[in-house]
Amino acid sequence: MTERTIDAVVFDIGGVLLDWSPDYLYADLIPDEQQRTHFLTNVATRTWNAQQDAGRTWAEAVAELAGQHPEHAEWIEAYDTGWLKMVKGVYEDTAELLTEIRALGLPTYALTNFSHEKWEVAQEAFPILTTFDGEVVSGTEQTVKPGEKIYRILLERYKLDPARTFYTDDMQHNVEGARAVGMISERFTGAADLRVHLRNLGLAV
Repeated sequence: MTERTIDAVVFDIGGVLLDWSPDYLYADLIPDEQQRTHFLTNVATRTWNAQQDAGRTWAEAVAELAGQHPEHAEWIEAYDTGWLKMVKGVYEDTAELLTEIRALGLPTYALTNFSHEKWEVAQEAFPILTTFDGEVVSGTEQTVKPGEKIYRILLERYKLDPARTFYTDDMQHNVEGARAVGMISERFTGAADLRVHLRNLGLAV
């Protein structure tokens, strides 16, 4: 067996453990695909949503955007009030792998770009999010990936050796951010591939 070369496994959440997409909510609210695409591309954009990940409150975000686009106020408010409908559920194969890692006695952590308010909602709805040994949530820290600061917070708070800490994320730029501070990191392309990466690092999963 390969000697284990890591002491901790760190997970991104959206796209790795949770199946999240605004389309899951807005497919019902805006049935016309062209109209829905326009709204999510030009009004309730990823950049706008990312500001909540960086710490802005949802009340402030909705009020500001609805003021700019009063004709879409109802749809904008739904991004907040209907947020949970954007989560189809937990990726069960990733959840199973997380459970196996924990059973080996290896600590696991969450490192995620996530609104502080919605993280609490998600933890209540999906209890597996409460099973990590620690978490670093961008909205709480008010700093986001792939900036160096958020990775440093993780490493320092939990006294992790970056060279023995593995991180997976579905976004390549976040993977590169982790590598830049010395962490072992691979892009998440599915639980089966993640299992291979972990086995190559000596984990019996």
